[in-house]
Amino acid sequence: MQLLTQELRAKLPPLGTTEKVDDPICQVKYFTPDGSWTWFGTEFDGEDTFFGAVSGAEFEIGYFSLSELESLRGPLGLSVERDLYFKPTPLSQIRKEYAR
Repeated sequence: MQLLTQELRAKLPPLGTTEKVDDPICQVKYFTPDGSWTWFGTEFDGEDTFFGAVSGAEFEIGYFSLSELESLRGPLGLSVERDLYFKPTPLSQIRKEYAR
C-alpha cells in the first residue's frame, strides 16, 4: 500500500504552517492493523517528516516519519496501513476519541 499519495501530499500543509491554528485538521490516518498504534498527520515537510498526533501507549502530539511508518511491523508482522476511509478531522475531535 502506498502510504502517501500525491493527492495527500497536496492536502498536507508544510511543517509549521498550522502552528497558530487553534484546531488544525488531521488530513491522514495510519494504523497498525494488528496492534493499537495510530498516527494522524496534520503537516508534512514534503520529504519524510510529519507533525500530528500519535495514539499508542499514550496520546501525544509531535513528529513522526514516513520512513519509520514504512518500516514498522505490528506484533503479527503486518505493516502500517493508511485508512482509506478517513475523512479530514479536527485534532480536537481526534483527541476526544483517542486520548485515554
